[in-house]
Formats: sequence, C-alpha cells, structure tokens
Amino acid sequence: MSDKQQTAVTPRRDEDFPEWYQQVIRAADLAENSEVRGCMVIKPTGYALWERMQAVLDGMFKATGHKNAYFPLFIPLSYLEKEAAHVEGFAKECAVVTHHRLEAKDGKLVPAGELSEPLVVRPTSETIIGAAYARWVKSWRDLPILLNQWANVVRWEMRPRLFLRTAEFLWQEGHTAHETREEAEEETMKMLRVYETFARDFLALPVLTGEKSESERFPGALRTYCIEAMVQDRKAIQAGTSHFLGQNFSKAAGIEFQGRGGQLEHAWTTSWGVSTRLIGTLIMMHSDDDGLVVPPRIAATHVVILPITPKEDSKAAILEAAEKLAAELRAISFHGAPLGVEVDTRDLGGGVKTWEHIKKGVPIRIEIGPRDLAQGTAAVARRDRAHKEKEFLPLAEIPARVAPILDDIQSTLLHRATEFRDAHMQRIDSKEEFYQFFTPKNPAKPEIHGGFALTHWNGSAAVEEQIKADLKVTIRCIPFEENPESGVCPFSGEPSKQRVVWAKSY
Repeated sequence: MSDKQQTAVTPRRDEDFPEWYQQVIRAADLAENSEVRGCMVIKPTGYALWERMQAVLDGMFKATGHKNAYFPLFIPLSYLEKEAAHVEGFAKECAVVTHHRLEAKDGKLVPAGELSEPLVVRPTSETIIGAAYARWVKSWRDLPILLNQWANVVRWEMRPRLFLRTAEFLWQEGHTAHETREEAEEETMKMLRVYETFARDFLALPVLTGEKSESERFPGALRTYCIEAMVQDRKAIQAGTSHFLGQNFSKAAGIEFQGRGGQLEHAWTTSWGVSTRLIGTLIMMHSDDDGLVVPPRIAATHVVILPITPKEDSKAAILEAAEKLAAELRAISFHGAPLGVEVDTRDLGGGVKTWEHIKKGVPIRIEIGPRDLAQGTAAVARRDRAHKEKEFLPLAEIPARVAPILDDIQSTLLHRATEFRDAHMQRIDSKEEFYQFFTPKNPAKPEIHGGFALTHWNGSAAVEEQIKADLKVTIRCIPFEENPESGVCPFSGEPSKQRVVWAKSY
C-alpha cells in the first residue's frame, strides 16, 4: 500500500457506502457477479463464512429437535395456485420452466417438449412441503413434524446486490406441522429466539426482535416475526424471519389428521429462515476502510501466522517455529470447534501478505521474524484494532492467550455495534421531526443519515404507504415490549398502543 493511500479500501465508507461495500467484498475475495444477471459466484473465502454459519445454526436446530431433509427444486404451478395470498406475494419474482428439452433449428438451440404443467423454480417451499406433509400425516400421533432444509432458492431480482439481493441465493428453511395452535405459536417464537441468539452471540449483531406489520408480513402467514439489524449507513437489514402460518397452508395442501377425539382436523404450520444475506449484514456492520472484519466465533480462520524470512540462513528455523505454534493452536477448541490456523509461507513480501489477511478480516495475525525467534517472542495483532498496533508476546504463552483475545475481539465487536445502533435510534413524536430525521440535508450528496425511529403508529396501512412513498421508509418491526407505551400517532393524530421501529432498509 502506498504512503499516499490512507486506507486499503477505496472509496471510504463516508464517501460512498454502497461502493465501499462492493470493494470490501472484492478486497476480501468473497464473491463476484456471474455471467447470469443477478446471480453470484461465492468464492472459497465467502463460502467458508456460510459453512461456519451453517454448522452453528444446524447444531442449534438439532438441539431443538429438528431434523434435515430435502425437497424438490421444481414446484408445480398448481401447488402455488392453491394458496392465493402466497402466490400473489411471489408472482412477480418467480422463474418458470415451461419446456423439458432443446432441439437444434437453423443452427440454434430452441426449447422443445412443452411441459403439460409449468414448473416454478423454488422461491420458497411451503406448498411442496405441504403436499408431502399431507401424505405423511394421518393421525395426531404423526405430529409434530420438525424439519429443516438447506437449499438454494430463486426470486427474480431486478436490482441485485451481492449477498443482499440476488436472483439465486442460499438459505435454510424450517417447516413444521403441529397438532395445536399453541404448539405452532410456541415453535414460531422458539425459532425466532434461536436466530436472535445466533445473531448476537456469533455474528456480534445486536438485533431488535418483533412482529412485522400486516403489509410486511410473509404472504399467506397469520404472523411474521423478525430480527432487524442496523448497519453502518444506519439502514435496517431483515436478518431472519419466523412465520406462524396458522392453518392457511394446511387447508390449501390438505394436511388433515384424526384428532384425539376422532374428529378430522387441519394441522397448524410454521416456517422460518435465514440466508446468505447474513454475510452482507456482517460485512456492512463490522467492516472498516481496510476491509472485512469477521467476528471470531464465525471465522473459518482465526489465526494466520506470518513467517518473516529475510535471510536464507534463518528461514528453516522460523518456519519450524511457525509450524510448531500452528500445531499447538490447532489443538485448542474455541466455542465448540478447533481453532482455524493458517501458516502463510507464500513467496510474497511481508507487507503484501499482511494486507491480504487484514482485508480478509482474519481476527489475529502473528508475525515471527529472526529477531522474534532469537528473543522467543512473536508480534500479535488484532483485526479490531489499528493495523500498526502489535503486542509482543512470548511464544510459549501464545497458545494460552489466543482464545481469551478472540473472546475479547468478539465482545468488542458486539459492544461497538450496540453503541452504534443505540446512538442512531431515536424516539420521535412529531411528523416534522420524523421527516427531517430521514431526509438528507444535501440531496445532491446524500450523506449517511437517519437510523431507527421509534414512533407511535395508529395501525393504519394508509399511513405506512404514504410514508413509504414519501421517504422510502417502512416499519421494520413492532418490538416486543412487556409494558408498551401508549401515545398518539404523529401522522394521523389518532391513539397508538405502542411505538414501532421505522427505518430505510435493504
């Protein structure tokens, strides 16, 4: 990096946040746009993050009694048509298969063999999983069914952005069926709390939890609950959702069972999911102008060891010390998984390698050079601090020090994110102040502004639509509160039962 360049990533966050985000992804080598518009190639560094998220969440799902399964990618159009609200909500985003082969004609390949019924490429799986549950469920003894699948889905996206909105993305979707309404509602909340715990304890994201307004509800659901994160441009990202579907989908799919009293009943169902959007959320919340910052509990590589070998006569001894330290570190468990440790022995300049790992967000960098080896020490640097800040530790002490340092980085990132969110979350009681809060002072150069506004709302969809049209601001959630504060909606002058969270969002 040249002396004139102040940061590893340009532009900086405060100069052009959307472009900064793209450049962080590029600098960390996480993903790239593919030849298919709206789709992305997730590169090994980016996919390693998703694998870690999968591993942790999969363990949390199984600990709550869920099992994994897999259902078809293609969904008959007639399945979607059975649930009117559902198909209406996804109709504009569906990719549809109408033919099953290609034939050569005039030197070109053209579709042939028209299907008797079009197939929709999975936008979500409620309908086809419902058809399977209808076959499987005959008695109350067959319930509950607690399944999850890890899959890809397709929702045709007109304004794609890597990780945040792509035509194809990866996710998990849980689908459960229950004997009673109470069981299904309990399941819906249980999985929301799983997401909240995962976001806070592993991604270092201090999310808000609550219910979506009716206009923001999942198509066909009776209730949608969510976790909402604030990122560094003060916008919201819906990081996960859990849906209480009631009996809507079970009636459409015919999920019927003989109840305990011999009567025929419909099952109560839920669905819940998170996606690779979590990677985009992580990037936008924690990263800085030098690149990606990864919370240690979700990192695939926790420590990178950089041997500094300027002279050939000391190279072998330094490499031996680096490999010995790496072996000691790999024997350590960090929050249920072995430490991920790399020794970077590539024939590149030390500065080039250092900056590559900074940009990739590796939590701890350890440098061992001739002087360090002679003194029995190593230079330890943390990604959550300035890149020039180093601590020299005895080599023998490092294995015992690494896990506590990683825990401290994790708590530091959560603390920073919480302070940031709280600093930009404001209680607002007037329409004028609300509009000012979400309006850039200089429209020609809209700097980062706004945040979360906690404002009373009378429950009117018309109010929601007007504010969305005026400001592109929506209700992100109706937060859970033990003692909600009643008041007056500043937009209608009507009574309000509690404050809701408004924000611009991705």
